[in-house]
Amino acid sequence: MAAAPHVTALADEPVDHRFKGLPPDAAGLTVGALAAERRNLFDGGFTTPVLALSAESVEHNLALLETYAERHGLAFAPHGKTSMSPQLFARQLQHGAWGITAAVPHQARVYRAFGIRRIFLANELVDAAALRWLAGELDADPDFTFVCYVDSVRGVELMDEALRAAGASRPVDVVVELGAGEGARTGARTEADCAAVADAVAGAAALRLVGVAGYEGEVPQASGERVRDWLRRLVALAAGFDAEGRFAGLGAGEPIVVSAGGSAWFDAVADVFAEIPGLAAPVLKLLRSGAYVSHDDGHYRHLTPFNRVPEEGALRPAFRLWAQVVSRPAPEQAFLNAGKRDAAYDLDLPEAQVVRSARDGSVRAAEGITVSGLSDQHAWVRTGPDARLEVGDWVGMGLSHPCTSFDKWQLIPLVEADGTVTDFIRTFF
Repeated sequence: MAAAPHVTALADEPVDHRFKGLPPDAAGLTVGALAAERRNLFDGGFTTPVLALSAESVEHNLALLETYAERHGLAFAPHGKTSMSPQLFARQLQHGAWGITAAVPHQARVYRAFGIRRIFLANELVDAAALRWLAGELDADPDFTFVCYVDSVRGVELMDEALRAAGASRPVDVVVELGAGEGARTGARTEADCAAVADAVAGAAALRLVGVAGYEGEVPQASGERVRDWLRRLVALAAGFDAEGRFAGLGAGEPIVVSAGGSAWFDAVADVFAEIPGLAAPVLKLLRSGAYVSHDDGHYRHLTPFNRVPEEGALRPAFRLWAQVVSRPAPEQAFLNAGKRDAAYDLDLPEAQVVRSARDGSVRAAEGITVSGLSDQHAWVRTGPDARLEVGDWVGMGLSHPCTSFDKWQLIPLVEADGTVTDFIRTFF
C-alpha cells in the first residue's frame, strides 16, 4: 500500500527554526533533502537535546504486532494518539492495520487530512461542530468508514440531533461502550444500561448500531482473571445483542464490531476474543493497542503482555533522548541540557543508558549515572564515585511513556544503529 500523497508531501516541508535539534546549517533544505544527505546524528551538525527514533526497532515492532494479530485472528486499529504521525500511520497500515483509532475530533481531522479511510473513535462524540464536520466527510466520501462509542442515552440524543441538523445522508456507525467497572473511566456500567443505550440508537435515524467495545485497561485492580472476566462480559453483550436482533441494520457481509485492547492486556483480549461464538454476521475482532510502535524503557517495558508470553516475541524500545553535559559543578552532580520540555516525565524519569565521549566519540555504559530530577530545560544527574562524565559528553537516555515523548517533538530523526539519519518523523499534536 503506497503512502497517501499528503504523507509523501511532508518531505517537501522546509527545515527551519520550528524543529528542535536539527542542524542549523540545514536551514533552507527540505526535510526530504536533509534525509537524503544521510547525516550522522553525532557529527552531522545536530544540536542537543535531540530525540532519536531507532529505525530498526520501529520496523521490528511494526512487524511483530502484524504477525501477532494475524496469528490470533485479530483486526488491528492502533491508537494514533501515541505518535500522531501520518508517516507511522502509513507504515502501520502497510503492516496490516485495519484503520487507526482516535480519541478526539482533532485527531480524526488530522487522520482525514492524510487520507486515513477507516477511523475508530474510542469516545462518545457529542460536539455539534465536530459532528457537522463528520457528516460532511461521510457524505463526501462513500469509502470513508467511521465508528465511535456511545455510552449514554443523552449522548445518543445529542449525536442524532446534531447529525440531523447537519443534513447527514449517511448514518454514523456506533458501538455501545461497556464500562470496565465502578470507578472506572467511561462506558455504560451495566448490561441493562447498555441495552438502554442500544434502544436509544435504534430510535435515532442518524445512527446505526454495529457492535460493542470497551477498554480493559480500566478494570479496577486489574489482574489477568479480572480482565478476562470483563472481556467475557463484553463478548456476552455482543452475543446477547445479536440474539435480540439489534444488529439488523448491518448490510450483507458487514461485520459486527467487538473491540478492546490497550497495550497492557492484549494477550487477554486475544484469548477471550478467540472464544467469541458464531453470530448472525462475521465478527471484526478489533484490537487498538498503540504504544507498541515505539515501546519504551519504563512503563510499557514492565506492562507489555509479551513479558507473559515471551514465546510470541518481544518489543524493542525505539526512543533515545540525547543531551549534553553542560555543567559539572560537583563530583556527585552534573546537569544535562534536556528537561521537561524534551523528555517524558509523567510516569518515570529518563534513564541514563550510554555516554558518548566528547573527546573521541567512544561510547560506554552510563555506569554510576542517574537522572534524579528534571527542570524545564535541565536534567539533574547524580554521579557515583566511579562515574566518568565531563562537560561536553553526550548522554543517551531511555524514556518512559511513548505518548508524552512523541508530543514534545514535531520532527524526530529516524536513526539507524550506526547513527545514520535516514528520515524524519513529523508529528501533529
